[in-house]
Amino acid sequence: MLIYEYLPHELARLGVIVRAAGLDRRQVAAQVRLAQERAGRARVGAAEPHHLSELVISERWCVQWERIAAVMGRGQVAVYARSLDSRAVRCEEQWFQRLMAYVAEAGRSGVAAPEVSRRRVCRVGARTVADRSRPGAAGPVVHLMVAPAEGAAGRAWAVHGKDGGLYRRTGCRIASVEQVLPEFGELF
Repeated sequence: MLIYEYLPHELARLGVIVRAAGLDRRQVAAQVRLAQERAGRARVGAAEPHHLSELVISERWCVQWERIAAVMGRGQVAVYARSLDSRAVRCEEQWFQRLMAYVAEAGRSGVAAPEVSRRRVCRVGARTVADRSRPGAAGPVVHLMVAPAEGAAGRAWAVHGKDGGLYRRTGCRIASVEQVLPEFGELF
């Protein structure tokens, strides 16, 4: 049985909490503005074919930064600390309970040792090759959960490179792969 150590929304939330540690109100307010700008850009960007998208990720970051700013304002906290954030503590407990429930379920179903997978979210960008008037024009972007990150291009091509798939329909080839969750230096 495959168990994801962190789900994409958990990675996004934890990434913000890790980055917020030790920031003062002014610094958190700056991060709120940046997150709001990023979410605004994502709203007007091209739609992605999966539920996991730049829009979903940026909106989750925005919600977390706004929540942290509100926690600091209500508690008159000068510097953010995860231990003072009851929601962060509760989410950590829920994450642990989710993992334990999956392990218990695997035990009941007869799976001796469930596999806990440390997945990453990667942004896979494509460029057109079929359009002679604009060769190399930006193509579709997809976000995928993969482990390890080096497998993102292969997985994206396996899903979207088939006959009738996104890359075949648009005449695109994979041009870039970037790990977006967790950001480097966060969590693991």
